Amino acid sequence: MTNLKRTPLFPEYEKHGAKTIDFGGWAMPVQFSGIKKEHEATRTTAGLFDVSHMGEIVVEGKDSEAFLQSMLTNDIAKLQPNKAQYSLMCYENGGTVDDLIVYKIKDNDYLLVVNASNTDKDFDWLVKHKQGDVHISNVSLDYVQVAIQGPKAEQILQTLTDTVLEEIKFFNFRSDVSFTGIQHKAIVSRTGYTGEDGFEIYIDADSGQQLWNTILQAGEPEGLHPIGLGARDTLRFEATLPLYGQEIDEEITPIEAGLGFAVKVDKTSDFIGKKVLLQQKQKGPKRKLVGIEMIEKGIPRHGYHVFSEDKEIGVITTGTQSPTLQKNIGLALIDSKFAEEGQELIVHVRKKKLRAIVVSTPFYKRS
Repeated sequence: MTNLKRTPLFPEYEKHGAKTIDFGGWAMPVQFSGIKKEHEATRTTAGLFDVSHMGEIVVEGKDSEAFLQSMLTNDIAKLQPNKAQYSLMCYENGGTVDDLIVYKIKDNDYLLVVNASNTDKDFDWLVKHKQGDVHISNVSLDYVQVAIQGPKAEQILQTLTDTVLEEIKFFNFRSDVSFTGIQHKAIVSRTGYTGEDGFEIYIDADSGQQLWNTILQAGEPEGLHPIGLGARDTLRFEATLPLYGQEIDEEITPIEAGLGFAVKVDKTSDFIGKKVLLQQKQKGPKRKLVGIEMIEKGIPRHGYHVFSEDKEIGVITTGTQSPTLQKNIGLALIDSKFAEEGQELIVHVRKKKLRAIVVSTPFYKRS
């Protein structure tokens, strides 16, 4: 793994017993103490994640709002400074370039946080379509991004800052947060990818290791654990949050993936893919992403084929045994005619044909 990219926090992994893997060209921790243990810690106390492999792209200039309106599915005009928004970029066929979060730092100044494996592609896509007085910069190497997630996330983080974290509401942020003993100020947003409450923190790369260790030390009495990609995936899956390359990709539209809430076809601005997405919203898509629960014993893995009787109707995008629910569940992209809750399906698990049923999502929602 010597040729893999490393985040500034890579030297910290070994100290906590991390097992690293190749994740989209990055050497990332798949686990520290064990996936199930880390999953449970995040659901019950708190977990700390290194997500510095994610991409950060700055879009600024007097025409930046109009430009982003033409590129993104959500309505950027509704954003005020210190607020964030989930959105997607699409191709003309409605397929997904990427999903991302947009932070409005101030008027005509936006930070886009994109998926790690798509950073270069997204940057090139934006530059290719640039219009007007707009400046686009890939600033990914400037930042360390960590996420603290779980019921005790706010309590732990509050011990390190005078900023009143309770005042940062969901999908809001502050860009001037100081932490005890840390030189650089940070962007702190109440967002995450686990289904739990928590924060994502963006700070100058030079302060990354110190911040990581400071948070871990502060959280140790409360049961804070470092968390790897394995638990990050099971956590986001239980909360039915999409993963690029599985629930969404260049051939899967946001409407098919159940992300229509972030597709504002009624906004005045045209955006790439709008025609197809409008049609899917009006008529309904031919395929839908649904939750399934296995009736018979077996785990529905990514890529397994889904049938109704002898007719193939779709494919599993993600599946596992849920650590929280202790059930074998999956997400499946299937023919919309078979997507009603309660519909019985067949999943080909290796050489076996096992029964499953369509269930409501998200599988997990915090109380």
